[in-house]
Amino acid sequence: MAKNENLHKAKDAKKDEFYTQYEDIQNELNHYEQHFQGKTVLCNCDDPFESNFCKFFLRNFNYLGLKRLICTSYSTSPVIGQQLTFFDWMDEPVVRGHGYAMDIREVPMANGRGVSDADIDALLKSKKRGVKKLEGDGDFRSEECIEYLKQADIVVTNPPFSLFREYVAQLMEYGKKFLIIGSKNAVTYKEIFPLIKEDKLWLGYGFRKDDAYFRIPLERAMGYAPGVYNPATGLVHFRNCTWYTNLDIQKRHEELTLFKRYYGNEEEYPHYANYDAIEVSKVSDIPCDYYEEIGVPITYLDKHNPDQFEIIGASRWLGKPMSEIAPKGSYVSGGVRFYLPVESSQNVHVERERERERERERERERERERDSSSAVSTTEWSSSAAGYRRLYDRIVIKRKVQRCHGRSHHLFG
Repeated sequence: MAKNENLHKAKDAKKDEFYTQYEDIQNELNHYEQHFQGKTVLCNCDDPFESNFCKFFLRNFNYLGLKRLICTSYSTSPVIGQQLTFFDWMDEPVVRGHGYAMDIREVPMANGRGVSDADIDALLKSKKRGVKKLEGDGDFRSEECIEYLKQADIVVTNPPFSLFREYVAQLMEYGKKFLIIGSKNAVTYKEIFPLIKEDKLWLGYGFRKDDAYFRIPLERAMGYAPGVYNPATGLVHFRNCTWYTNLDIQKRHEELTLFKRYYGNEEEYPHYANYDAIEVSKVSDIPCDYYEEIGVPITYLDKHNPDQFEIIGASRWLGKPMSEIAPKGSYVSGGVRFYLPVESSQNVHVERERERERERERERERERERDSSSAVSTTEWSSSAAGYRRLYDRIVIKRKVQRCHGRSHHLFG
C-alpha cells in the first residue's frame, strides 16, 4: 500500500512541474516591497539556475534590501543545466539527479546602478555563487531543507499543487511569512479554509485578468487539450490559479462600497432551505443595510476586508443535510451545500438565463482545461431538482461596518 502511495506521489510531483513567468512574479511582488528590507528570502521549490523566482530576487536583491537569498531545487528538476552550465561550490558541474541550494548574501553590480543578467551570470560562475549540492533530494520536507526554512523570514515560490495542503501546514508550523501560488479551489480545502476564516491566510492580488501562464516540460505537453497548451510559446494556460499570502497588503483594507438595500427588496434575497442566511449571488449585490449572515460566492474572497466583514464559515460545513429537510427526489444529492426553494428564486426567467450562461461558460472552461488535474473550474453554477436548487460553494459573511451609499450605482459588475 505504501509503495503504491509513493508511486502516486511521484506521478503527482511530475504533473506539478509548472514554471512561473517572470512578469507574473514581478506584477505580484510590486505590491509587497515594504516587507523585504533586511529579510532572508527562501524559494524552496525552485531550481536555483532556471527559476524565475530566483532570477527575480537576484535581480532585485539590492533594490529590496535583502539580507540573504536561499533557493533550493528538487533532484528531479527537468530544467537543470538546460540553458546554462554552472558549477557548485566544490567546482563540480551542476547536473540533474541532485538537489541543490543556492545561498546568496551579496549581489555585486558592475555598473553600480542595478543588477543585470550579466551580473547574475558572473555571480553564479564566481566563488561567491554559494551553490551547494544537497545530501538529500531537495524535497521541501527533508531535514536539510527544513533547516533552511528555519533561517528564512519570507518564503516565496510556486509549490506543488498536489502538496499544497502539506506545504501550507509546514509554513504554519514554523510561523513563516509567505507569498505562494495555488489553485483557487484551495480556499475550500478543510485544511485551508479555517486559516482564511481565522485571518491567518488571504488572497493576494492575483494574475492579470485571471490568466496564469506556466512553462511546462515538453514531454508533458501531450496531456493538455488544444487551447490549454500553446506549442508556439511552450506555455500552459490556467484560469483557476491565484496568490496566497499572510503578508499585509493594501488590498485587504480597501472598503467594499455597497449600494443595494435589503429592506424593501427582500424578494431579491431568498433564504436558504438548509441554513439561516440569505443568498447573494453577486458580490456587487451585497446589501448595505443587512447585518445578519449572508451567503456569497467564493469569488468574494478576492475583495474580503476583515475590518468590514467577518467570515462565519462555508456552505459545505454549515449546511444542514437536505435529507433532514425535504423528501428524496426533490433536491440534487451530493456533498453538503446550500439549497434554495425553486419557487423562492428572485426571478425564474432571469435565473434560467443565468444558468444557460453559466453552462456556456462551463463548456468554455472545459475546452480550455480538459484533462488537466490541476486546473478545475471555479465558475459558479447551480443545479435543480423538482423543489430545490443546489448551489455551488458559498462563503458565509456578516457585516461589521454600518455604512450605506446611494442606491442607483454599482461599483462592481
